[in-house]
Amino acid sequence: MAEEKGRDRQRAAGSTANDEFKRSYSSWVYIGIIVAVALHFGLVEFFPQLHAENLGTENKEMEAVQLPPEVKIPPPPKQIARPATPKVAEASVKEDVTIAPTTFEQNPVEKLPPPPKAGSPSDRPSFIPRDVDPKLKNPGEVQRLLQRLYPPSLRDAGIGGHVVLWLFVDDQGKVVKTQVQTSSGYDALDAAAAKVAANMEFKPAINRDKPIGVWISQPITFEVKR
Repeated sequence: MAEEKGRDRQRAAGSTANDEFKRSYSSWVYIGIIVAVALHFGLVEFFPQLHAENLGTENKEMEAVQLPPEVKIPPPPKQIARPATPKVAEASVKEDVTIAPTTFEQNPVEKLPPPPKAGSPSDRPSFIPRDVDPKLKNPGEVQRLLQRLYPPSLRDAGIGGHVVLWLFVDDQGKVVKTQVQTSSGYDALDAAAAKVAANMEFKPAINRDKPIGVWISQPITFEVKR
């Protein structure tokens, strides 16, 4: 009943609730502004103070580093050659002897030189007739001796050679004289071949069922196998 009476008074006065709200709007705005200012002031005053962290980088002085000198690595060493394996060739005897034709008209007796003094067949290399040639009896020992007497400087350098020797093999099969027929081009190889030849043992040559001393041509080869 009271509400109806109030509405009646408002209608009698000619105003509505909306009009009343409009009249009190400005006062509510002022009150809201004051409350907002008070809240912001309290928030600023009582809120913990914030500090900005220093994120700047520290500049350190750079130190110059001295690089070590460049080291040149030498190339790998060459592969070492395998030890030399000398070879002993079989004895060979050259029997091809050519005698120049001789006539008394072209060579009168008065102009002929005196006959040579008689000497031993072993004095110098010459062909001596035989039915059976000498034959080497100790090739294995000779092979080992060749390896041992091969000059190390030439062997390590890979240098070989071929030597041909004259050997006088007596009626006992022993080498009593040596002479270089064809040199290898290296004195050391020629000397080594002569030492090896002096240790060769042969079955003596046979002529008419009797052992005799003869000259033979003996090749010796020094070779480095790779």
